[in-house]
Amino acid sequence: MKLATIRTADGTVAVRLDGDRAVEVGAPDVATLLRRPDWRTDAAAADGPAHEVAALDLAPAVTTSAKIFCVGHNYRTHIAEMGREMPSHPALFAKFANCLLGARDDIVHPGETEELDWEAELGFVIGSRLPRRATMVEAAAAIAGYTVVNDISMRDWQWRTPQWLQGKAWEASTPAGPWLVTGDEIDDAADLEIRLEVDGEVMQRSRTSDLLFTPADIAAYISTFTTLEPGDLILTGTPGGVGAARDPKVFLKPGQVVRTVVEGIGECVNTVVEDKP
Repeated sequence: MKLATIRTADGTVAVRLDGDRAVEVGAPDVATLLRRPDWRTDAAAADGPAHEVAALDLAPAVTTSAKIFCVGHNYRTHIAEMGREMPSHPALFAKFANCLLGARDDIVHPGETEELDWEAELGFVIGSRLPRRATMVEAAAAIAGYTVVNDISMRDWQWRTPQWLQGKAWEASTPAGPWLVTGDEIDDAADLEIRLEVDGEVMQRSRTSDLLFTPADIAAYISTFTTLEPGDLILTGTPGGVGAARDPKVFLKPGQVVRTVVEGIGECVNTVVEDKP
């Protein structure tokens, strides 16, 4: 099943994709849908108003996540290019719901940064409450599905201090979409190609099988210290090829188009635009 959150004249609504049609499922967004105990059955049976997929105004796949966790240094190729040792635990940081963008929204280049960088990521969304100290089996069962995310990073802000938050949590900076794909359609994202292009040039290409910590690993680890709730979004890290690791370094400029693709899920295509306060 594929689910999306779309913008309409009356606000956002959650839809189920049926070929070239998107059928409303009676919820204001996908995260709200996932908070229903029988969300799969409800979504599959829904027969609300339909929209043409080609004409959709896509909101972030989830818009009301209470928690957004991100993992740094989780692809072996990226760890190697950054010159770091393989970590024994996931390196976590957070974002907030207002960081998220739709899959076709513009990425605004803030005037405060000169180092706007890309990070293609596989994201996953929690679909049932995952209590403290969950097992790996419980964590895997709690995952509703997977989406495409670009963890746009302001590197000069990120590296101001040892803590990354100020470079990662800028408002309206993180494309997430175009939809949520349930794990049964993509073998729980175990071995999918992940790719990022800037103006058609491939900058990142890897497979999710290169992840050091799997989605279930990450969810179980996070549950050690906090309960995860339906609609919570987790980013799994980025592969090698980020702009900051290149020699010379390469950063995004206004006018460039960034395409982030995860095989079997979809793509985010976002234009970088100049900030106009």
